[in-house]
Amino acid sequence: MNHAYLDSFIEYLVVERSASENTITAYETDLKHFFTWLEQQGKGPDALDAGDLALFSAACRKRSMKPTSINRRLSTVRQFYRFLLEEGCIQRDPTRDMARPKQGRYLPAVLSTGEVDRLLAAPDIATPLGVRDKAMIELLYATGLRVSELVGIRVHMVNLSVGYLICRGKGDKERLVPIGESAIRWVGDYLTVVRPGLAGAATESLFLSNRGAAMTRQNFWYMIRRYAAAAGILKSISPHVLRHSFATHLLAGGADLRSVQMMLGHADISTTQIYTHINASRLKEIHDRYHPRG
Repeated sequence: MNHAYLDSFIEYLVVERSASENTITAYETDLKHFFTWLEQQGKGPDALDAGDLALFSAACRKRSMKPTSINRRLSTVRQFYRFLLEEGCIQRDPTRDMARPKQGRYLPAVLSTGEVDRLLAAPDIATPLGVRDKAMIELLYATGLRVSELVGIRVHMVNLSVGYLICRGKGDKERLVPIGESAIRWVGDYLTVVRPGLAGAATESLFLSNRGAAMTRQNFWYMIRRYAAAAGILKSISPHVLRHSFATHLLAGGADLRSVQMMLGHADISTTQIYTHINASRLKEIHDRYHPRG
């Protein structure tokens, strides 16, 4: 079971976080040490409690590990359990009350509105697959869906006349998400003009490959990276970057935090609050750059 959990977590890091090879290797190393310790305790990842985590931290200290290395390992374990909770693999997060490592908070990458415009303009809409790709990117930016939620949409889950879709998120929870006018237009064009020529015999998936099968998140990840390169976007990009951009741009435009939390499907509003830190970070950067005493 440990290996299955680890494989799913690594796939998440690659596809949704666009993590580098070095980061993935570090995470794998940390978690394999953690799994070895778990086996020595005769426990699985889903049977852990806060006391066990304190013992694991103590075991790291006994190995004369540097404090920075211990903090990194504990941070990896925390992120791993947060992932398991959001995926519905566990019912509670045993790391929630664990002492947090003293290190900078992770701020996700965000595209500017100009970069989003260039990305949205990259697909060749004179071709059927270009229309499909345009519809997918428009919908992702309009809704802030996770890539797994995007490729999991079924045709019956979209109501373009009302401007909403039903999303089945992590833990198999459903939520209602509004769609903007531009996304409604392009998804409508895709549904009426392109999808009938792609549809397989009995598939209900909204977005299809050129062979009529359901689009996978790996294929979409490669697609969006290709379009980012064509648009001249130099930032490391993944589908999750558009989710971050969606939330950041909403809050910058005056949206309230609770509404953004509902649209993103965050169980805890503290997860959504990271985007307020992004805005504050951008303001500080502007102040330092342009203020005469910055």
